[in-house]
Amino acid sequence: MSHYITGATTALITPFKNGKLDEATFAKLIQRQIDNGIDAVCPVGTTGESATLSYEEDKRCIQIAVEVCKGTSTKVLAGAGSNATHEAIQIAKYAQDCGADAIFSVSPYYNKPSQEGLYQHYKAIASAVEVPFMLYNVPGRTGVDILPETVKRLFDDVSNIMGIKEATGSIERTVELLAKVPDLYVFSGDDAIDFPIIASGGKGITSVTANLLPDMKSRLAHAALDGDYKTAKALNDELFEINKMLFCESNPIPIKAAMYIAGLIDTLEYRLPLVPPSIENMKKIENVMKNYTIIGVN
Repeated sequence: MSHYITGATTALITPFKNGKLDEATFAKLIQRQIDNGIDAVCPVGTTGESATLSYEEDKRCIQIAVEVCKGTSTKVLAGAGSNATHEAIQIAKYAQDCGADAIFSVSPYYNKPSQEGLYQHYKAIASAVEVPFMLYNVPGRTGVDILPETVKRLFDDVSNIMGIKEATGSIERTVELLAKVPDLYVFSGDDAIDFPIIASGGKGITSVTANLLPDMKSRLAHAALDGDYKTAKALNDELFEINKMLFCESNPIPIKAAMYIAGLIDTLEYRLPLVPPSIENMKKIENVMKNYTIIGVN
């Protein structure tokens, strides 16, 4: 199990320029993550606006992440999610061939499969690749919840399924998962509860806030995993305000705005149906950011 990813991982934003993927900025943002102790970057997840990227853009994002992380200790945990199983398999295979270290796959959205459907979906994708595989449960966005019984079945039946990115927002869920499946790698998918999830036996975090503050997030995850709960809790508390503000509108609207305010991206562009935050929220984000030191801004 030593080759499995642990620690601090970042759900990368996807920068656009004139409607196209801004490849140079994307590479620069990944380098900044590496420089600040992040253990793995996660291209093309929810935060990366994967729902509105073309298949070619998806592939290019994974490719760039692999290229930039090559020769460093930062791994690539690539997003390969779709509500069509055959599409998810295609992306997962591509990511593996490309050199991604592991894959995470969001539960199917919109078509609301049963637990049996989720089991078959994940079994098919994970079995199509050899690299470690993580489930990604975010019922608030997908309309479907991967229940602990289903997670256990998948973990027991499919050898490369290693863990789950848990974004129900429930600590009880993490406790239940680890009571039922002690060897499961649970990653916090909610910035506000990173510390309690690791303290309950979680193995890492996949953070939105780390796009902005990778140094603080990597310190938090590493302190918690080392059992230095005092340091980890202090960092988690310090980050509370910004974590909250970054979800004042649908993710990744606020985090992209924050990156733009910080000067980490040159243009504030989204893909419709996402639009920039309201003027009020833009001001609120800017105000909260004044309480933090954002390092590595060119």
